[in-house]
Amino acid sequence: MKNKIIRFIKKQVKQSKAAGVVLGLSGGIDSAVVAVLCREALGRDKVLCLVLPCGSRKEDLLDAAALVKKFKLRAVFLDLEDIYRVYSKVLPKAQRMACANLKARLRMTVIYYFANKFNYLVCGTSNKSERMMGYFTKYGDGAADILPLGSLLKRQVRRLASTLNIPEAILKKAPTAGLWPGQTDESEMGMSYNDLDDILFRLQKGQKQSGKSSLVKRVRSSIGSSQHKRRVPPICVIDG
Repeated sequence: MKNKIIRFIKKQVKQSKAAGVVLGLSGGIDSAVVAVLCREALGRDKVLCLVLPCGSRKEDLLDAAALVKKFKLRAVFLDLEDIYRVYSKVLPKAQRMACANLKARLRMTVIYYFANKFNYLVCGTSNKSERMMGYFTKYGDGAADILPLGSLLKRQVRRLASTLNIPEAILKKAPTAGLWPGQTDESEMGMSYNDLDDILFRLQKGQKQSGKSSLVKRVRSSIGSSQHKRRVPPICVIDG
């Protein structure tokens, strides 16, 4: 997996005639894996990691900083909390999810700013488990030019991470998008990644499901309802 992803990153950058890649570094396992693989593929000077806290947990910032130090990553830390407050004052009040998605889209706006500045590709950090469930913000963390982990289930990302010498604190902590205090991926989706990955794997292989029927039904429903997040906008074709 490692070598294939490294070749993929090199190929995409070369074909696009880009000068390198930029990615958001959250302090989580997915972005950590992507950052390390990009560095191996392109070298330190062609990879820019952006740490963009916006009401983020302190431990996530510390984990991101530890990864940067350990692998000598080229990184920029920018606190977006003040910018987010300005948006919040101008916009009408909305439910918690709308505010959380605004943070994700604000981060991606900044990431693409740096991509334009340096002629870099935006390297996404989403894995297959999240993408199939639609567990990402459309045009937020779901926006990217390339997706090195896009075909890997979460359990495969974890196995890959264990071979890359990723810090133990990142490997062991509960995955979270950091959308609000106490939020975790698994509580948000209503199931563990182990259950989700097993269901997705069996769906992919056409095998009989072994998990709870209620979870299988939820996964199938989420795949269908989130289809719009994984495809380009449909166009109304008018001939003539």
